[in-house]
Amino acid sequence: MQQNQDWQRLLDEQLGIVRADQLRRYGYTRRITHHRIASGQWLPVLYGVVSVTNGPLTVPMMHSAALVYGGGSAILSHETAAVHWNIKPAPAEPRPVHITVPFGRSAVDQAPTRRINSPRATASAHTIIHPGVIVHRSRAIRHIRVDAGFPLTSRADTAIDLATAADTAREGMIELVQATTNARISIQEVRRRLEQRPPWRYKKAIVDTVGLLTDGVQSALEHRYVLDVEAAHGLPTGARQGPVIVDGRVLFEDVDYCNHGVPLIVRLDGARFHSANAVKFRDRRRDNAAELAGRPRLVYGWEEVTRTPCAVFEEVRAVLVREGWSDSSFPCSACARGRVISA
Repeated sequence: MQQNQDWQRLLDEQLGIVRADQLRRYGYTRRITHHRIASGQWLPVLYGVVSVTNGPLTVPMMHSAALVYGGGSAILSHETAAVHWNIKPAPAEPRPVHITVPFGRSAVDQAPTRRINSPRATASAHTIIHPGVIVHRSRAIRHIRVDAGFPLTSRADTAIDLATAADTAREGMIELVQATTNARISIQEVRRRLEQRPPWRYKKAIVDTVGLLTDGVQSALEHRYVLDVEAAHGLPTGARQGPVIVDGRVLFEDVDYCNHGVPLIVRLDGARFHSANAVKFRDRRRDNAAELAGRPRLVYGWEEVTRTPCAVFEEVRAVLVREGWSDSSFPCSACARGRVISA
């Protein structure tokens, strides 16, 4: 009786997903397991992992299967944890489940599991049983784990993992900014986690990005402006989120070059449309206040900054020089290939 209760508790905890050694512990021999899989009663999900149902797996069941496969200390991480924390949107189709396991664990990546010929019509309706598993390793797994329905990496650790997993340092910087912005992750928490758990690569780029975020960069668009327009072309670094009083209210300018003796303001509009009347009115009043103060301003959105940063640079440079900045800019590699900066 007790064994039956323990078995049911295990199925409940693991959403009907079990390892081969767990099956043997409860009396299911290899012969019995093979018969139930061959007859379509159970499903082979991953190497050594079985579902004791024959229907399609839900996303939570896929996650549970990856954790069961990884072993008792495995946690969800990287893109999978990012979806949980709303850092990234949920994919339209199931994608491989990312898990992190302790160093020394033998678990390796698993390809998607597909159905082979099954005698049951209900089983043949879904070709892919499980989208596969991507395994990462960490020596600090006890310190990065939190429990939120499933064991997974904390929000700050997830953001850092996404940055270090990027293909290049620059992409890692963008991942970190997007993660902290989308999930409203405390920069102080990210900084603390970096001190406790230094990233295994891109350390300087990640630390520099945290510095930019600390200095007032508040969105992925602002970060791309810093990287692709200012830094890439030798423009001066403007002040971020400087306060300005309009109609008795405190508003904030995205980039202000007054700290370089130039009255230029650059506004970065991350929204494609501003439909709210209050937002439109605020922006008009802010524009009027800048004009009355004799301060030129330029406005750019995501498309211009990310697709044509060199053209944005040329416009910002032209106004800076016109307003008295001593030009020390230079062409980036893209500029050098496509155009020559005018004197």
